[in-house]
Amino acid sequence: MSAKVNEGSKTRLAKVKDITSANIVIKSMDLIRASHALRPVAIALILLLSIMVLCLIYVPWQQSVTGYGRVTIFSPMDRPQNIEAQIPGRLVKWTIFEGQEVREGDVIAELSDIDSKFLDTSQTSRLENQRDFLINSLNQSISRQAALSAQLNDLTGSRNVAIPAADQRAKQGIDRLKLAEQNLEQSRQAVTTSELNLKRLQELFDKGLRSKRDLELAELDIVTARTRLESMVASLDVAKKDLLVVNYDKDRVVNDTSAQLNSIRASLASVGETIAKTNSDLQKLEVDISNVSRRSEQRIVRAPRSGRLARVMKTGQGETVKAGDILAVLVPKTTDQAVELWLTDFDAPLVSVGRQVRLNFAGWPAIQFVGWPSVAVGTFAGKVKVMDAVDDGKSRFRIIIVPDDDAIKSGTEERWPPLDQLRPGAEVNGWVMLDTVSLGFELWRQFNAFPPTVKREPIGEKSKQMGDSKDKKEDKKSSDDK
Repeated sequence: MSAKVNEGSKTRLAKVKDITSANIVIKSMDLIRASHALRPVAIALILLLSIMVLCLIYVPWQQSVTGYGRVTIFSPMDRPQNIEAQIPGRLVKWTIFEGQEVREGDVIAELSDIDSKFLDTSQTSRLENQRDFLINSLNQSISRQAALSAQLNDLTGSRNVAIPAADQRAKQGIDRLKLAEQNLEQSRQAVTTSELNLKRLQELFDKGLRSKRDLELAELDIVTARTRLESMVASLDVAKKDLLVVNYDKDRVVNDTSAQLNSIRASLASVGETIAKTNSDLQKLEVDISNVSRRSEQRIVRAPRSGRLARVMKTGQGETVKAGDILAVLVPKTTDQAVELWLTDFDAPLVSVGRQVRLNFAGWPAIQFVGWPSVAVGTFAGKVKVMDAVDDGKSRFRIIIVPDDDAIKSGTEERWPPLDQLRPGAEVNGWVMLDTVSLGFELWRQFNAFPPTVKREPIGEKSKQMGDSKDKKEDKKSSDDK
């Protein structure tokens, strides 16, 4: 009996719990039931989320890299330049003022030389007098050289005539010697013949076949022949002596003319050395005169270019300056404009020559929408002209920006401010435009700290373009040759 009562009480308790749970669930459902006023908000949120997804997928975003720099001049010759002192000296006076326009060659300042070698103001005139003296000495030496050359030519001509004449006289002496020898031989034969004839006539006279007169004539003939023989012997001696004299005279002519020629040649060599030394001294003197004259010119500081004197570095009269000291800064007159920006080594590989750039100059209010440059206000268009191949030692790379002339001429972009407003050295912020991607991709890239994307040309197309450009160059070269 007691067991049945316990089971009945348990059953009633279970039913009560079920009823209580059902009431709680019904009340909870009533609490979480949506209100009709919140439905528009939910729909708006869903639409906004859908629009955001569509924007992330389809809205374009212009990627860019940021750089900072300053205004400059593209041409190195037109950039602001220092006017330096060429010599050590003392400042005498300034002839112009800061901010004044100057033309090329205008006198800017005057210096007085403090070098002891150039303190004498009449040094140039004295050097010129020395030069005139050397020129006169040189002219005299040249005249003497010409006279010696003429004398040498005359003596050479005389020698060329005297030696053959002496040779002819020697030949004549030899001929006379031969003739004397022949005459001597004839005289000897005549004496021999006369002696034989006298001997025959003596025998005939002894036999009474010849007269005394014939014998005397024969004796006279032999005396005459012997006398002639003695004369021919003397003539032969004279001919030999004459030949020796002629040979001696020939040797004398050769030796005398050779000595005179050697003396003239020695004089010519001495005059040549004098001329060479005078020329050397004259050239050294010309260099000294040029140096002194140039030194005097360097005392006057002139404007190397037409432009505006921006800054004067040395102001006091009598102030001493050294060679190379900066006296003033000159800004050449030019219409050339450029901007140099510095990029980090992280962004530099993404930039190439020809990329479009948006610039914000200091002093010109601007609003730059990084992803949408077309809606930017107050920025100016530029184009990458030069990119350095090496960094500046701080892992930064420099790029030079020039105005985008094509966009300016077409009227889509404004001209850069004039140089009298946009001066070299002014600060510039720049954004180098890269490729266009979707907004969602850009957010994903930024969240993951990935670098911007850069489209690269396929190797085949790049080589084809290089080949086409090469063919065009060859065609142009062939047409120019024709």
